[in-house]
Amino acid sequence: MVNAPPKNALTPGLSGRIEAEARALGFAVCGFASAKEDPLRSARLEEWLGEGHHGSMEWMEARSHHRRAPQGLWPEARSVIALGMSYAPAHDPLALEGSDTHARISVYAQGKDYHDVVKKRLKALARWLVAQEPQAQVKVFVDTAPVMEKPLGEAAGIGWQGKHTNLVSPTHGSWLFLGAIYTSLDLAPAEPHRDQCGSCRACLDACPTHAFPAPYQLDARRCISYLTIEHKGAVDEALRPALGNRIYGCDDCLAVCPWNKFASQAQAIRDFLPRAELVAPRLAELLALDDAGFRTLFSGSPIKRIGRDRFVRNCLYAAGNSGNPALVSQVEALTADPDPVVAEAAQWALTRLTSGL
Repeated sequence: MVNAPPKNALTPGLSGRIEAEARALGFAVCGFASAKEDPLRSARLEEWLGEGHHGSMEWMEARSHHRRAPQGLWPEARSVIALGMSYAPAHDPLALEGSDTHARISVYAQGKDYHDVVKKRLKALARWLVAQEPQAQVKVFVDTAPVMEKPLGEAAGIGWQGKHTNLVSPTHGSWLFLGAIYTSLDLAPAEPHRDQCGSCRACLDACPTHAFPAPYQLDARRCISYLTIEHKGAVDEALRPALGNRIYGCDDCLAVCPWNKFASQAQAIRDFLPRAELVAPRLAELLALDDAGFRTLFSGSPIKRIGRDRFVRNCLYAAGNSGNPALVSQVEALTADPDPVVAEAAQWALTRLTSGL
């Protein structure tokens, strides 16, 4: 007589089939981790918050109890499926460095909004999983909930957190959008990925604002991505010159990582191909944007979420750093902008342009 399998037994080879389905949906990497709390991961989070390195991102602290472990957010979770989707660029992210006419937008924001693209495919994988295992409960996350995607990715074996704190894959580099599926299924966890940064410190040395107090530590208050995207008020005047012509995010620490020599643009899906008008946008055109023009230009882009005022603030810092006298008239007009932060940024930029920096 053949014994019946246990009621909640998983079908043989499920993990391998999940990985295959993930690849078919466009994910470059897929791994599995436990949903239980990791004491070391929790301690590092508390230390980072205790140092105030999260800046004004109050939600990081307010929901830290959910971030410590997947089960803190969803007690029924038993496993995490960690996934990454490549957005490896075809062009050099540093090519426009020092331009006095063009601005730099982070590679990840030059195509379609990754939140929508990744979440759609996560949901497709989750539906497929439930069809295979009807008893499974699932929840999907992509950068919009208190989920520590990077440490979970390391625990799931898809890469390691480099000295710049981003996840690095040995085969896909650090150009990865991360997502996670929490599930009630007990999937065998992978071995955590081994750190392979060695003695390299290229990312640390490349940071224009010295946002890394030490390897593997990021002070968001000095990070250009934080300052241009998350920070709502005026940027500290001492940091503004280091922003250069970066108006949304910063790729410097990623672009210099040696592991990116293994990343191929062919691995990226079409949704992340850059829009031509965002690869090398002209500062003069961006400074002219009103709210309607901003919304039209950035429809379907993650840039849209910061709003016109914060975006134009960033463009004014870039204008002030450009040394380009052709921008003076546009900058001067913005000194009367209704938004006080924009008006102050315009006055700062005007002073720099008319005084020769």
